[in-house]
Amino acid sequence: MSDINKEEMFGNLKSFLKSKGIEIQDGSYADGIRKGCEILTDTVNMSQRALVRAKDAVDKGLDQVRQTVHEKTAPKSKATSGANSTTSGASQTRTKSSTVKTASAKTKTASSARAKKPRK
Repeated sequence: MSDINKEEMFGNLKSFLKSKGIEIQDGSYADGIRKGCEILTDTVNMSQRALVRAKDAVDKGLDQVRQTVHEKTAPKSKATSGANSTTSGASQTRTKSSTVKTASAKTKTASSARAKKPRK
C-alpha cells in the first residue's frame, strides 16, 4: 500500500464534513484538526510498514517450517533406505533376543518363586 499524504487526510475530512453541512474555516480549531489528521496519518503509515515487515517475517518462518516438514516426511532415497534397512534389521534382531532373554528370565523367576513357597 502507498503512504497516505497528511494533507490528503485533512482534505478528505474537510470535504466529508462539508457534505454533512459542517464547514471548517481557517483558525485554531482547524489547526487542531489538521494536527490530529497528521498524527493519524503518521500512525496509519507506520502501522502499514510494520504489517508488511511482520508479514514478511511470518512468511519466512512458514517457509522454514514447510522445509522442515518436507525434510522429515519426504521419502528416503534408495541409498539411504538400504543403509537403514540393515541397521533396522540389526535392531530387530537385538529386540528379539532381548525378548527371549526376558521371557526365560521370567520363567526362572516364576520357578524359583514356586520353589520358595512353604508346603502345607
